[in-house]
Amino acid sequence: MEGSESEAVFESLNLNPQLFINETLNTVDDLLDDAFHFFHQEASTLLKTDGTSRSQFISEGIAYIRDMIQSDLDTRLGMWEKYCLHHVFAVPEGFSLPQTKESQAETFTCQDLLSDPDLDAQLDILRNRLTMVGKESSELNHELQALERQSASSDHCAELVSEALLLYDQASTQDMYQDMLSTMSELHEKMEKLRTRRVENLECIRARRINDPNRDLLASNYRKGLPNATVEDIQEFMADLKHM
Repeated sequence: MEGSESEAVFESLNLNPQLFINETLNTVDDLLDDAFHFFHQEASTLLKTDGTSRSQFISEGIAYIRDMIQSDLDTRLGMWEKYCLHHVFAVPEGFSLPQTKESQAETFTCQDLLSDPDLDAQLDILRNRLTMVGKESSELNHELQALERQSASSDHCAELVSEALLLYDQASTQDMYQDMLSTMSELHEKMEKLRTRRVENLECIRARRINDPNRDLLASNYRKGLPNATVEDIQEFMADLKHM
């Protein structure tokens, strides 16, 4: 390709196919070196050959395998290089890029635009604004996440308070029910005591009347009616009514 029309065309476009091919070949060599270096380390670690006599045997074996792969790879890459130079980067005979005044003017214009200091300054301003917007967006995301965590914590606290209030209401209802039962029990006991006391009082009055020597006079006065009774008899009658 050297000295051909294709080379001249690519040079006019500031391109170098051979440089691209060389960089590709160098990249393949670097990848092969890294691969076998990693292979050697892993083999030494797994077989535990560091510092032993077997270390040399492993190195020789890996070198032999690499030479075989390197030889085959060089052959194939050489074929690939020839194919690229003769087919991929080849241009038809007599081909040339038109060079007109308009195209040259456009080229200069594009170069001027690419080297415009005002445009570079505006681009820098836009980049700075974009960076600031990114930072603000990140801060807003952090604040939003904090608010979401706070909201979740508040909801959890509200649920706990509601459960506590429900338990309190249930406990209050049970306490009121127990108080009512206790009050009813005490009232029942007091009524039983009052009834027992009234019965005892009546029994005492009856016994006193039976043992009273004036019970016949009182009975006769009762039969005669209140107009024939004395004041003492009326007072005694009223007292008996209160005790009954």
